[in-house]
Amino acid sequence: MVQIVVKMKNVDVCPEWLLIELQGRLESRHECQLAGNFIGDLHFNKQGIPIFIIGHHILYGKVHNLDKPFIVMMKQRGQESSDSLEMETDQLNDSQSQGAQSTEQLDKTHYVVNAIIKRKLVFKTRPKPIITNVPKKVF
Repeated sequence: MVQIVVKMKNVDVCPEWLLIELQGRLESRHECQLAGNFIGDLHFNKQGIPIFIIGHHILYGKVHNLDKPFIVMMKQRGQESSDSLEMETDQLNDSQSQGAQSTEQLDKTHYVVNAIIKRKLVFKTRPKPIITNVPKKVF
């Protein structure tokens, strides 16, 4: 049986992230992966409306609260980390399951909570092109 214990340490340390939901898909001209690359600029106007600028296009969105928040976790083995929320599990190794085990022989696996996601930004509309002021006469 796996036992999961949730510990709360320094709740103020855990940052809040936002989830971005786009309708459609993003494509690159160079057919490369978008993960880890710069996609665009995210701004909020005075009314709190999110504005996402991707290249020469602009998207207007809305902020929605999630019904159930998400938690971003990372699995770690061995020593416990010090300053974040943790979820700890004790699991038995396969080689130890045959005989009597002591608590010192247990492999400690814990989950470190990196962030909490309580809100998402939804961009439903089609992107609008950003057009600059082009002079009528070209010299």
